[in-house]
Amino acid sequence: MSFNTIYLMLMLVRMAPALPLIFLLMIHSVSSAGWGVSYSPSHICALKNSSVIMSCTYTYPTGHQIKKVFWTKVFIRGNNKNKGIDPPDLSNDIEYSQRLQYLGDKQQNCTIRLSHVTLKDSHMYYFRFITDKDKWTGKTGVTLSVTDLQVESPERVTEGDSVRLTCKSSCTLTDRATFIWYRNSQPLTERRDRNNELLLQSVRREDAGRYSCAVHGHNHISPAVQLNVTYPPKKALVSISPSGETVSGDSVTLICSSDSNPPAEISWFKGGTFVGSGRIYNISKISSDDSGEYKCRSINEHGEKYSDAVTLNVMCELMMVQ
Repeated sequence: MSFNTIYLMLMLVRMAPALPLIFLLMIHSVSSAGWGVSYSPSHICALKNSSVIMSCTYTYPTGHQIKKVFWTKVFIRGNNKNKGIDPPDLSNDIEYSQRLQYLGDKQQNCTIRLSHVTLKDSHMYYFRFITDKDKWTGKTGVTLSVTDLQVESPERVTEGDSVRLTCKSSCTLTDRATFIWYRNSQPLTERRDRNNELLLQSVRREDAGRYSCAVHGHNHISPAVQLNVTYPPKKALVSISPSGETVSGDSVTLICSSDSNPPAEISWFKGGTFVGSGRIYNISKISSDDSGEYKCRSINEHGEKYSDAVTLNVMCELMMVQ
């Protein structure tokens, strides 16, 4: 407070001893009004491609008239005497001009909206205003962190396990987020969770697929992550080609079909004797000695399964004697 102001207040007290104290306090408040910028909140975590509101208010001494207001990424100390120094105005920056909207005024409100934010927008932002007498920058600024989403999950699980998938961001989103999950680009029955986790209890082979996540109300979807569900052979089935009657000298192919993950190894048995391996078992120039019951065994690291036996009857070709 200046000497002249103090002297004036003392004179007022002497001249009007009954002057209410509240009036003196009002005089003090007006005369000491200073420079300031307040940001709320001062830290914002926003999802990529969303819109961000940076709330802001400012004050300045009475007797000043606002000439210009703007936001910048460069801090220059307020009330500087070098009137020629001004940081870049974001509204003139080609990367911001189409996305930045000033929602405030030239009195107290300095709020802005920044739309379609990108990872490159992660920065500290400052509000600066210029009066007819001086300049000021709010030094604390707003720290903006822009994040995308990533799904974290085990690469491989076994059928029957409980699986937890997490939708991760590099910072904690400022707005309350409701998460949506997708499998193979299809929403999981519009499943929405307040937390960022998806729990699959007693996972099934049908749960395998590419999982991604999003935040309700936003267009940004995370990259998809493959969930691989392993399981033992569920079935083994033998087919014979050609079907029908088999005559000595023909060629016959036995095929073993099996459903398993990882793919199973196939073994062939005639009766209880091992006769070959591989999904296809060929018998060329078949003879009556090849008649019998055949079955295949499907086996992987999680278990094994035998097919039902199929009977192969080889007919002898009769020679007609004239």
